[in-house]
Amino acid sequence: MIVGMITSSLLNNGVRVITQRVEHMHTVSIGIWVANGTRHESAELNGIAHFIEHLLFKGTKRRTARQISLEIDSMGGILNAFTGHEYVCYYAKVLAKFLPRVTDLLTDIFLHSTFPSDEIERERKVILQEIKMRDDTPEECIHDRYHQNFWEGHPLGFSILGSEKTIETLSREEIIDYKQSRYHPEEIIISAAGNVRHEELVLLMEGAFSAVASDWTPRRHGNGAGHSGRKINLSERDLEQTLICLGTRALPQDHPDRYSLFLLNTILGGGMSSRLFQEIREKRGLAYSVYSYVISHADSGSLVVYAGTEQHHCRELLDIALGEMRRVKREPVPQDELDSAREQLKGKLLMSLESSDNLMTRLAKNEIYLRRNQPVEEILAGFDAVTVDDVVRLSNDLFDGTCLHVEVMGRTDGLGVDVESLEL
Repeated sequence: MIVGMITSSLLNNGVRVITQRVEHMHTVSIGIWVANGTRHESAELNGIAHFIEHLLFKGTKRRTARQISLEIDSMGGILNAFTGHEYVCYYAKVLAKFLPRVTDLLTDIFLHSTFPSDEIERERKVILQEIKMRDDTPEECIHDRYHQNFWEGHPLGFSILGSEKTIETLSREEIIDYKQSRYHPEEIIISAAGNVRHEELVLLMEGAFSAVASDWTPRRHGNGAGHSGRKINLSERDLEQTLICLGTRALPQDHPDRYSLFLLNTILGGGMSSRLFQEIREKRGLAYSVYSYVISHADSGSLVVYAGTEQHHCRELLDIALGEMRRVKREPVPQDELDSAREQLKGKLLMSLESSDNLMTRLAKNEIYLRRNQPVEEILAGFDAVTVDDVVRLSNDLFDGTCLHVEVMGRTDGLGVDVESLEL
C-alpha cells in the first residue's frame, strides 16, 4: 500500500521538515508544530501557550490582523491553530498552486508577530469569554474537568485555556518571553501533505527560518505523570441530565500494547455496535449519548466512559458501565466481535488518509511521539496481530480497581454514589 512518498529533512538550525506527496490531491495542508504545550507551563502561567496561539494571528511587521484574514480568504483556504497538552500547531490548507503564498503567510505569522498591546487586551477578553463558553457547555466542561482532576497535582492536569485569574494577569512581557524561551528550532516540526514537492517546501522554509538561532538544551517532561487513584468529584449544576465520566488509567502514545487498547476501547464503547451503546441506549434507553474514548500522552493515558442520563438512573448507568468493564476482563471476547472491531479501526484509518490535513497531522504526531514515520502497513499489522488473549490481559491490567475516577455533573443531591462502592 503506497499512500504517498514521505520525505524528511533537517535544517541547519534543527527544524524538521516532513512531507508526504500525494499527486492526485488538489490541496496541500501545511502545519508548523511546536512540541511544547500546556504541560510545560507553570501554574502561574497556565494558559499562556493557548494565549500565544491566539495572538499570532493579530498582526506582524508586514500584515495587520485584517490583512491576514483577507489574504487566506483570497486563496479560498483555511488558516487556524490549536493547542494541546504537549504541542501547539499553526496550520493552513489551500489549493496546491498557492503553496508559496501560504508558506509566506504562515511563516510570517509564526516568526514575526508583533503582539500589539491593544490586540493583547482584546484577545484577553476573547479568551475569558472562551472559558465562560466552555463552562456553559456541560458536555465540554465535564471532559475538561475529568482531565484536570485525573491528573491533579501534575502539569498534565492544567487547563489548556488557563483560568480567569491567570489569563487576567498575564503581561505582554511574560507572553513574549515565553514564546522566545519555548519556540526553539529543535522543537519545531514543519509537516505538509498533499500535492507538495519536498524540495520546494524545504527551500521556502530554509529562507524563512534561516535567521532562527538555537541555544536549546533538551527538556524532559519532568516527573512522570501518574494517576489520581480512586476518586469521585460531584459538580452541582441545574441540568436536565446528569453527566458522567468514568475512567481508569490507560497507556502512553508509544506503548507496545496500544493496538490492543484501541480494540478494547472500540469493543467497549467505540461505536454504535459497542457493548455500552447496545446495553445502555439500545436495550435500556437510559441515554442518548454514550461512548468511550482513549486519552494518550507521552508518558500516561486514560480510558474514559461518558454518558448523560436522568439523575435517578445515574447509579444504574455506572453499575452497567462497570459491569461491562468487568465482563471484558473475565470473559474472552468472541472472535467475531474482535474481528469486527479490528475492521472498524482499519477502515477509519484508511479513510482518514484521503484528507491532506489528516495526513499532515499524522506526520507531525509520529515525529513528536515516535520520532519516526510509522508506515500505515505497520499499524494495520499491529491491529491484525491482536488476539483475544491480548485483550483479556490488557483489560485485567488496566481495570484492576486501583485507579477509578468518576466525574459527575448535574443535580447530584441524593445520588448515593461513593467511590468505595464502585467495583472493578
